[in-house]
Order: sequence, then structure tokens, then C-alpha cells
Amino acid sequence: MAKMKFPVMKLTDAAADRVREILENSDKPALGLRVGVNKGGCAGMEYSMDIVEEASAGDDVIEEKGVTLFVDPAAVLFLLGTEMDYEVTKFRSGFVFRNPNEVSACGCGESVELKQADPSLLAS
Repeated sequence: MAKMKFPVMKLTDAAADRVREILENSDKPALGLRVGVNKGGCAGMEYSMDIVEEASAGDDVIEEKGVTLFVDPAAVLFLLGTEMDYEVTKFRSGFVFRNPNEVSACGCGESVELKQADPSLLAS
């Protein structure tokens, strides 16, 4: 499990609370939540989240606010600088990703177009 000098992502308090709730209510032992991106949706990419029972080699591990996120190594450059939040509105509730690498999003908000980040810009 790789650890970077700066975190790939940050979590708001609301996101950490929701991750904790998901893990506590899991019907199987859970180490944390894996965040990644997959090809799909009308804009080209979708965020993915899965409960982690066992860490994978190469995962970037973020331990923040009492929860653990595992970032899929293939997604790191797409997620650098992202803030993960959890919002509840009148019409929906769910995780929201404020991603500086987002180029555009589809109208329904389910998929995004992402560019790879330049890690050298964040390291300084």
C-alpha cells in the first residue's frame, strides 16, 4: 500500500460520517471504502465505490477523520486534489466529488469527463 506525501483526496465531515455509517452497517468485515473511476456514462467516466475487505497492492491509503479510503491506483491521477462530500437535498442524497480534474459533466450528474492531473503542480 503506497502512501503519498500529500493526500490524493480529502473528505468533508459529512462524507466521513457517511463512509463510517456504510462500513458499520456492512454485512461483512470492512477495512474501508475503495474509490475509483470507470469508463461509462454519457460523459465518459463514472466514480466508483466499493467496500474493501482486503487491501490491494498499489492502493493509495487515506486515513482521515476516523475512516479509511483506498484509492484505486489507476484512478490516482484522475482524483488528485478531489474533495469528497456527502450531501442531502430535498430531492437526492449521495456522495459529491469536487474534482479539479473535471473537464465537463453530463446533465444528469452521473458521469464526468476527467483529465489526468499533473502531480508536480501539487507537490510544490
